[in-house]
Amino acid sequence: MTCPRRKRQTNTTCMLARRSRGFPDYGNILRANMRMLRAIVLQEDRNFIKVWSKTSKSTIAYDSGKIYFENYQSCYSCIDTHPQLLYKLPQRSKSEKIEDALQCSSPLEKSLSTPSDQKPCLLTLTANNWLYRLSAETGETLQGVYLSPNPKFKYLQWDEYQDRFYVKSIQNKVAPFARQAGITQNTVMHLAIFNVFPLEIVGMLEINKTVYCPPVLFEVSCSDHNVQIGGHPWHYIYTPPHKKHRGTYHICSLAEGILAKNGIQDMDCCSLETDLIYLHPDESGRIIHVGPNTCSLRRLPPQMVNSLFFSLDQVAPRVTVTSSGRTVKRISQQLDDDPDQETFRTVEYEDEVDLLALVVTDGEEGEGRACVKLHDNSSGVLLKTIPLEQAWDVTYRNEMCFDKETIVHIEERNNGFHCHVYKLQTEAK
Repeated sequence: MTCPRRKRQTNTTCMLARRSRGFPDYGNILRANMRMLRAIVLQEDRNFIKVWSKTSKSTIAYDSGKIYFENYQSCYSCIDTHPQLLYKLPQRSKSEKIEDALQCSSPLEKSLSTPSDQKPCLLTLTANNWLYRLSAETGETLQGVYLSPNPKFKYLQWDEYQDRFYVKSIQNKVAPFARQAGITQNTVMHLAIFNVFPLEIVGMLEINKTVYCPPVLFEVSCSDHNVQIGGHPWHYIYTPPHKKHRGTYHICSLAEGILAKNGIQDMDCCSLETDLIYLHPDESGRIIHVGPNTCSLRRLPPQMVNSLFFSLDQVAPRVTVTSSGRTVKRISQQLDDDPDQETFRTVEYEDEVDLLALVVTDGEEGEGRACVKLHDNSSGVLLKTIPLEQAWDVTYRNEMCFDKETIVHIEERNNGFHCHVYKLQTEAK
């Protein structure tokens, strides 16, 4: 009979000493480092403080510790206590405007032919159909590929399972006068597929109405052209394109095409914003379903049972007492996502510290007050609540990114885009 191992606290000094001696088990070191970082994030004497704000006339994007402004022309790093400018690209002509971008890093276990291939880079697609690979640290052009004069390419997307990405063209549409003249257009769009490590083209694929190159493997009629595929085993989520199914999500087995047990998810809520459902990015096979005042995590097979469930307390109906002492109750129906109610706005998963971050708004101290609630990803236990200094105005589009010791809040208003950065700091006693 062996004695149980005593659970030891991880010591930072010991970890650094083992690393300096070339300790071989990288996975264990990484996991221990992430456990330490998680413990630091959750310490009671530490909180997220707003340290920086910046506005822009064009869209702001955040990815992997970097904030991009002016249509990816300038890049700020969020590694330091305050964001620092990494680089600013030279002014571009309208034909060289960046249409879309992807940030990528090479796998650590794979050695590539050139040192520049090993470093993080930004893949950019320009309006004149050039695909560039830029250094993520300096903005220097490392590689350029001209796609073709036609068609017009506009979008970049990952094929995560194969370490590939594809460039998608705009959809071909027949002009009204051409349609009246009997002219048809069989080509719908084009896809250019690339390997990432190293960057090389795999091939060009034409999506055509009359030719099936490759044959269709899966087809389903759905509302808003929105289908999600994933899970273990494979399932797909969609809303049927019939009025009676509006507001519901159907979860079906991909192999058999039949509805899973308890596979129709209908969150009975009355709100302006629709509820959202998507596959959990931690690849646990769970589904996240978020409504205005409930958030549930369900396991896919065999019975779609709840594994975690969060709910918010709803405000009781307003009661007003007049000067004569008469009590008046408000009769009008209140929406579940009314500004006066506590409401879930978005959910983020931080994989490196294994935490779920839920943005909650309420109107107790004026419209727009918000906080971020950190829950354990496995148990669902609430571990920390972070008040946000910046208001969360629900009349505009808002986005929150939770990245270890950094929270980035991006909002779109009438006068442009605003970015607010919060960093983890020790609170002054």
